[in-house]
Amino acid sequence: MITIDNVSKAFGGLQAVQGVSFEVTQGSITGLIGPNGAGKSTLFNMVAGLFPPDTGRITLDGTDITGLPPHKLFHMGLVRTFQIPHEFSRMTVRENLMVVPPGQSGENLFNAWLRWGRVRREDGRVLDRVEEVLAFLQIDHLADELAGNLSGGQKKLLDLGRAMMTDAKAVLLDEPGAGVNRTLLGKIREAIQRLNTEQGYTFCVIEHDMDLISALCEPVYVMANGALIASGTMDELRQNEQVREAYLGGGMSGQAGAQ
Repeated sequence: MITIDNVSKAFGGLQAVQGVSFEVTQGSITGLIGPNGAGKSTLFNMVAGLFPPDTGRITLDGTDITGLPPHKLFHMGLVRTFQIPHEFSRMTVRENLMVVPPGQSGENLFNAWLRWGRVRREDGRVLDRVEEVLAFLQIDHLADELAGNLSGGQKKLLDLGRAMMTDAKAVLLDEPGAGVNRTLLGKIREAIQRLNTEQGYTFCVIEHDMDLISALCEPVYVMANGALIASGTMDELRQNEQVREAYLGGGMSGQAGAQ
């Protein structure tokens, strides 16, 4: 699915990522953890196309995507969410979902004026999908609420909904549990699990909540000081002395780790 091969990146002479290689296999929920400054976000940003690696190669289903910009990756089925959601705050939840599918006929002025029947049929199909997504995520009661009024956890669910409105092959989740209360965190975890098991979504997850990583992810990769230092299940990693030392001398609690 996603192969990261010997990727490195430096900023101002400082090596943020150093020769990292690993694979996100199709159908997996793969975790990426590590302490502050480990290089996780830099690596995610390279995979997501925000900037190219200095060295190395990234592929999606065997196709080289190294350095491709986010809009091209979106059309290839690679979608990324952010730690701080980027919703259209003055649009409703339903409208936020409706604008996601690319290439809608109504975006073309000629079609909007002269092919209104086609536009209306297409809008109907999009709306049907929106209602399915709202029901799946159990946020249909928020459909007409302005997205800017949602809580942090509700915005994370909306982010998942926007990913569902695409033909995504793989979804990069950047701290889906950040700033979310425990009740909504449970709903987010359930939604990710169901998307994976029932609809075949592949995920790569950066997260600081080790309980969430334990519940969702296998395998889990660990970065420290820009390098990959270990991989395995969370049970295995909790017993790994190098991993424990990376987390400030041995404290891998449910909330350990960060950016």
